[in-house]
Amino acid sequence: MRIVVDTREQRPFPFAKYEATVERAALPTADYSLPGFEDRVGIERKELGDLVGCLMGANRERFEKELRRLSAYDLKAVVIEASMRDVADGLYRSEMKPHAVLQSVLAFQVRYAVPFLWCGDRSGAEYTTFWLLAKYAREIEERMKALTKAQAKANAPPPSRAELTTA
Repeated sequence: MRIVVDTREQRPFPFAKYEATVERAALPTADYSLPGFEDRVGIERKELGDLVGCLMGANRERFEKELRRLSAYDLKAVVIEASMRDVADGLYRSEMKPHAVLQSVLAFQVRYAVPFLWCGDRSGAEYTTFWLLAKYAREIEERMKALTKAQAKANAPPPSRAELTTA
């Protein structure tokens, strides 16, 4: 599988454990996508400190614009390299209270219909990103097969009388 990684992504997943090749390109939004679906598939990666930073001040407005764009995508998610317990324990550098962090994340999920996935750590976030993209690619492949089959059936000549009686 080919995975597109945004050129601005500073610590891209290598996907070394997976059957994937990584291509760097400027994505309209998010950090990871699939070739040909850059405007329909977007996975945003966040380390915990980065997530908390996106919830405050001018960064919040920029992040909400990104979530607004993602909300129109077929596949969208924010994968977080941390757990909710990490937030509750305040394992980040900010004055923002854990309750405020979690409330903002929940509000964004409701407002923008973009899931935030607490993946525990970087490895879990990489796993989640790969398999979300793989499942989407598989769904598209199955839809294409069904469409091709339906189109072939629609364009095929009607069965002959002999074919009908021997079937």
